[in-house]
Amino acid sequence: MIRRLLIANRGEIAVRIARGARELGVTPFGVYSEADREALHLEFMADSACIGPADVTASYLNIEALLEAARALKADAVHPGYGFLSERSEFAKAVLDAGLIFVGPSPDAMEAMGSKQRAKALARAIGVPVVPGYDGAEQGAKRLRSEAERIGTPLLIKASAGGGGRGMRIVNDLADFEEALQSARREAKAAFGDDTVLLERYLQSPRHIEFQVLADTHRNVVHLGERECSIQRRHQKVIEEAPSVALSGEVRAAMGEAAVRLARAVNYVNAGTLEFMLDRNGDFYFLEMNTRLQVEHPVTESVYGVDLVHWQLRIASGERLTLHQEALGPRGAAIEARIYAEDPYNQMLPSTGTITVWQPAAGPGIRIDSGVQAGSEVSMYYDPMLAKLIVWGEDRPTAVKRMQYALKSFAIGGLQTNIPLLSWIASNEAFTTGETTTSFFDEQLRDDLFTQRPSLSRETLALATAAALQNGSAGWRLGSIGIPIRFAGVERTYAIEASATDDVTRYKLHGDLKGLLTVRQSGPTLAVQLDGEAISGAAVAEAVGIEVLRNGDRSCLRFAQPPSLEARSHASAGAAGAIVAPMPGRIIKVAVQSGDQVGERALLMVLEAMKMEHRIEAPSAGTIKRLFVKDGELVTAAAPLVEIE
Repeated sequence: MIRRLLIANRGEIAVRIARGARELGVTPFGVYSEADREALHLEFMADSACIGPADVTASYLNIEALLEAARALKADAVHPGYGFLSERSEFAKAVLDAGLIFVGPSPDAMEAMGSKQRAKALARAIGVPVVPGYDGAEQGAKRLRSEAERIGTPLLIKASAGGGGRGMRIVNDLADFEEALQSARREAKAAFGDDTVLLERYLQSPRHIEFQVLADTHRNVVHLGERECSIQRRHQKVIEEAPSVALSGEVRAAMGEAAVRLARAVNYVNAGTLEFMLDRNGDFYFLEMNTRLQVEHPVTESVYGVDLVHWQLRIASGERLTLHQEALGPRGAAIEARIYAEDPYNQMLPSTGTITVWQPAAGPGIRIDSGVQAGSEVSMYYDPMLAKLIVWGEDRPTAVKRMQYALKSFAIGGLQTNIPLLSWIASNEAFTTGETTTSFFDEQLRDDLFTQRPSLSRETLALATAAALQNGSAGWRLGSIGIPIRFAGVERTYAIEASATDDVTRYKLHGDLKGLLTVRQSGPTLAVQLDGEAISGAAVAEAVGIEVLRNGDRSCLRFAQPPSLEARSHASAGAAGAIVAPMPGRIIKVAVQSGDQVGERALLMVLEAMKMEHRIEAPSAGTIKRLFVKDGELVTAAAPLVEIE
């Protein structure tokens, strides 16, 4: 049995693996970059080693640094987690060459299935259907353009190595093909070290179905059913569930048999996932294999009662599978929601900062896998996923209702999260009835739904007022004069006056909020009554205002300036015509020069933040007057990038 395990990863998956290892009596050891010195995952390790600076290429993608950490910590095995080096055959080989156990498949199996080109060729050879497209070795721009014209649009450009939506671009007009190809290749090279791509016909509104397999070194292979991962944004999965409501018994059996057959064909060992597309006619097509543990593995664990991390470690130690296919079947339904540090009211851009409040949902059938806590710093360097919320129910309707409840009771402060978006999904009729496809967002999300933050509610205003009173943020007055509280809203200023009573927890409110306010507070948690109406939530008082967390949403109420100052005009902080960075990140491409004439929506530069590329476009036609940045430069949020006149 493995005794000392190095976990070559960070965040929630490092925590998950460490817990699973300890349950089997295996001692976990961790690694961290200089940016992760205070990261939560280190608290779950027996010891840890620093592997380099924040940049992933110099730390979490640095094979020699990871092997040196394994040697220093006297590990006898390495678990790669997911992402980073988890699907790099050269890493698996380096681990084995160092005399260590690699918790995963062999390098040969990783190469065979990690390359989407080779995997598709294998699938065709053994009679598993694949999506029409091009996955040849010739990668010249001219050949790819020719194949794109043959396949037609809509077309999907996809990185051959890796996954997770990295290096994927949809092309609806061949006039955009070259730019999309360059962008996909650039992102694939940065994420996986390989800019090889393949082309596929982009299927219209299919379902994304994947099958979990486990295989041991004794040629035993089983599948643990399917997960539906159709709700995706930018090709990144947002909601996953098991089992899928779309599969008949016959289709489930056929897809499961195909998954096992593909795994056997490459002598696959350990945990892996075979991904398929299911069209409206019930026909399925093999896409790729992820030769690692998946982010969404907890939903399979929930419905099958199998600990996949335990089995990964047991298989890597040479144990024989004791699971039998005929005895494996789902029990109930499980749903997972990925909680990201993203702002749903600002085009889902990543949000960075320090977490001020961390109050995860709790209760029967609720599981939280996270790598952060209150005080954790969320930086621009890594993926913005904060946690995975997993719920289980005896049937799907129960699981859906449990997800709705859990999202409303999850409070995260200090930065924006995608919880409002997840709550909208969980209550959407198409989702609750199971009518979901990869076109879910295109078909269901109205353009105006998340364009502006909701208006300030009476309940939020009451919580903010209570927090200001309890934390001394409001200015006190002597005698019978009430306590003045002023909040600056988007459209107006809210003025409230609070008068103390004989009860230190009770105030009489006048102005824009009226009534008798009773406050009970425990840390950031508030239980408020306003004229008998119970209101609960969390709030944090800061020097500039109050942060309120309620029903999974976050509102920041800024204290208004005194009336005498509000009338003053303030010049813009940025130069006229200047475009600023929407978030901290790295400029990876400057597409214009000083003096260039540009049209509206013209590409100015590409900003990389939290492993995603963001186009910076011209808001209107004009002339490039000045560039403030160059390729490769790191920028802070609101830093000037370019000036247009």
